[in-house]
Amino acid sequence: MKKIFIIWGVIVSLTLSLVGCSKPKAESENSKQTSKVELNISAAASLKEAMAKIEEEYSKDNKNVKLVINYGSSGSLQKQIEQGAPCDVFISAGKKQMNALDDGNLLVEGTYKDLVKNDLVLITNKDSNIKNIDDLNTNKVKHVAIGEPDSVPAGKYADEVLTNLNIKSLINDKLVFAKDVKEVLAWTQSKNAEVGFVYYSDALNSKDIKIIETTKEDTHSPIIYPIAVIKDSKEVDEAKKFEEFLLSDKGQDVLKDFGYKNSK
Repeated sequence: MKKIFIIWGVIVSLTLSLVGCSKPKAESENSKQTSKVELNISAAASLKEAMAKIEEEYSKDNKNVKLVINYGSSGSLQKQIEQGAPCDVFISAGKKQMNALDDGNLLVEGTYKDLVKNDLVLITNKDSNIKNIDDLNTNKVKHVAIGEPDSVPAGKYADEVLTNLNIKSLINDKLVFAKDVKEVLAWTQSKNAEVGFVYYSDALNSKDIKIIETTKEDTHSPIIYPIAVIKDSKEVDEAKKFEEFLLSDKGQDVLKDFGYKNSK
């Protein structure tokens, strides 16, 4: 009888020991599943309003993911990434900047994709009497705001439009250059510039300006926003998942609501 009690005592001790060992493991697994993941997104300034909604929608089904979004001109964001700034996903407003990163072998293979398209529009303050692009070469206009062509894709597209329409040489002294498309919008809203070239998505979400003219597609390069996962990302799988969401019907519907067009 004494032996039986001893054997049972050993069995109980071993069982409790195993339970005690397995519990931390289970807790560790649960902790791993619910631990917060921080994704650093570098996005063109023109995407600010749309990305706020994207962040809201994405968090509904991905509560463990926190999006940290860094906005700026595509050129400045490209330089930051090249210099090692934390970035998991890059969304540019032009292919030039993404191509540079691709050439530098800084992108995860297979993740460089076209996200959306946009239109370039000429805007003025809502109280203005400026009618069309021909008015740029009249006394009605003293300042034409565009993004810096070397670093701001919208500025490059605007420069192409003015050149192809043979207007640039006539208004060269009226051009004022902004650090990004949002600054162009702000200058036009405040009347510091009578007109400015911005994306349709920017104009759509502003109450203080009106669109004078939508530029024709044959006057500038295709306006395509590419997306890619950065090779130095510490969260490649989560970054790919976020990219897939943006390319999904749900993500595209959100972007469409803010004036973007499907890239396909």
